[in-house]
Amino acid sequence: MNHPSAKKALYDIIFGTETKAGKYFDIALIGAILFSELLLILSSVQDVESQFSIWLTRLEWVFTILFTIEYALRLYCSPKPWAYARSFYGIVDLLAVLPSYLALIMPGASGLLMIRLLRVMRIFRILKLTRYLQDSNILLRSLLMAQRKIIVFFSTVAIIVTVLGSLLYALEGPNNGFTSIPMSIYWAIVTITTVGYGDIVPQTDVGKFIAAFTMLLGYSILAVPTGIITAEINQEMKHRRNLVRCSNCSTSGHDSDADYCRKCGTELPEQP
Repeated sequence: MNHPSAKKALYDIIFGTETKAGKYFDIALIGAILFSELLLILSSVQDVESQFSIWLTRLEWVFTILFTIEYALRLYCSPKPWAYARSFYGIVDLLAVLPSYLALIMPGASGLLMIRLLRVMRIFRILKLTRYLQDSNILLRSLLMAQRKIIVFFSTVAIIVTVLGSLLYALEGPNNGFTSIPMSIYWAIVTITTVGYGDIVPQTDVGKFIAAFTMLLGYSILAVPTGIITAEINQEMKHRRNLVRCSNCSTSGHDSDADYCRKCGTELPEQP
């Protein structure tokens, strides 16, 4: 087997799911990701960490080395390694292994908090699972298509909470807990999202009226991003259904899980 064909075979196993070896590789990788996340969760439990610290560390490094090899192989066999490295999945694959190596160069007690943060960053490994979920790709594309509308929405909300927070700061003042405009904006965000922690509460009648208005406004605002994303998901699913056409009668619009044409019964081609 020459070098190009070996590289192609490796690509089919790592990036593809059509071959039996590719399917086994994906299953093994999913299992490794889930098990590594279980180790991360267990290591955050103080009693478990104190009793099994050595074993947890050893197993963590086993998974780190395995994911490092996987990342290197993806770069090696990818037709465009730099494009893969800059892609969403390439960045996630890098983040899955980088924290372990960065923790080695963070000595000293002052760096313990940063090391803990880097360890938690290993949760990015779970994002590697999204490449195996077709529905997640639909969601990602829908969010990408709706990004301009979402940016406009959040910009509008940011303006609203800034205005409401500043207004409450002027009306209530530090004596009622509104010690600064940022703290008042925090109150506006908590109120407009209907969370309502209750750590800061208006005391004046006008402040309570504005708080009630903010709560009612929150119910209307929360429905906006849901409608935007739902509309984009419907468009994406409609587009995907139209991509699959029957080779016999050219009928489109089949369900995503359909194997045969709803009109003539001919087996459908594999959906993209």
